[in-house]
Amino acid sequence: MTQTTHIQIFSCGGTIDKVYFDANSQYEVGEPQIAKVFREANVSFEYAIESLMRKDSLEMTDQDRQLIRHKVEQCQHRLVLVTHGTDTMPDTARQLAGVADKTIVLTGSMTPARFEASDAEFNIGCAVGALLSQSPGVYIAMNGLVFPGASVRKNREAGRFERLPT
Repeated sequence: MTQTTHIQIFSCGGTIDKVYFDANSQYEVGEPQIAKVFREANVSFEYAIESLMRKDSLEMTDQDRQLIRHKVEQCQHRLVLVTHGTDTMPDTARQLAGVADKTIVLTGSMTPARFEASDAEFNIGCAVGALLSQSPGVYIAMNGLVFPGASVRKNREAGRFERLPT
């Protein structure tokens, strides 16, 4: 009997899930968009999505990160994808360090998934590939690259993630 691949997704908000409100030119974090991405991509693995919060990552607290860690630790599946705002994604990756026997990948986007010209679908696909190919640990998948979670930063000026200098 073949084992079925199952990915647990924890949605935390961030730009990937933002909705644009034309009336006041502001964004608000909406429903998780990853379900739509997976549906349109016709993925052939099982998954479950749990929305933990709908926050811009700049508004996340230590308690929010503790909740994420708790949910990941309690999850029965070993493949965990966390959609997250990009500004503090490395902080959450560091909070997840040391979770045993799980491959955890954080991803997000620089533009909302609802936008036609968004990096969200590409980053989600890269994150799924990382989940299926990396050994247990914590990773960030952004801009077509996979980084160890503790060795990455967001370069706001360049609009991309990069490995921390050693």
